[in-house]
Amino acid sequence: MQRVTMDLWVGIFVIMGIAALMILSLKVGNLNVYNPSQSYVVSGNFENIGGLKVRAPVKSAGVVVGRVTDIQFSMETYDALVTLSLDSRFQFPKDTFASILTSGLLGEQYIGLAAGGDGAMLKHGDKIMKTNSAMVLEELIGRFLFNKAAEDDSL
Repeated sequence: MQRVTMDLWVGIFVIMGIAALMILSLKVGNLNVYNPSQSYVVSGNFENIGGLKVRAPVKSAGVVVGRVTDIQFSMETYDALVTLSLDSRFQFPKDTFASILTSGLLGEQYIGLAAGGDGAMLKHGDKIMKTNSAMVLEELIGRFLFNKAAEDDSL
């Protein structure tokens, strides 16, 4: 009887450990349990998305309000068409500004939403018209070096 009780407690402990590891892996991989039926989809065009990936968070004021669901290349405008799924609890004005930002110096990229002042709200299928592309570190370094070389030539 004592052996059976000990085996039962060990089994429960192992199952709890496996469940904890699964929850941890979902958190690390940005794979939260997400209910798509309680969301609405909007999209936006960006000239350069940098390292933005599908399932990247969409944040407003530091709060996760949605996820990136799709990234495609638009043959009409020759830029990236990014589709966002926003939680229906969070409503944003039609003149909301979407920017691709980076957490930390070399962290993951996400989309930041800055709410505008329009009275009309974004609805399912709408397009965010005001977007700001990613800042690519290599481009910034190249511009800095080019400007520095131009200053040296003028002396």
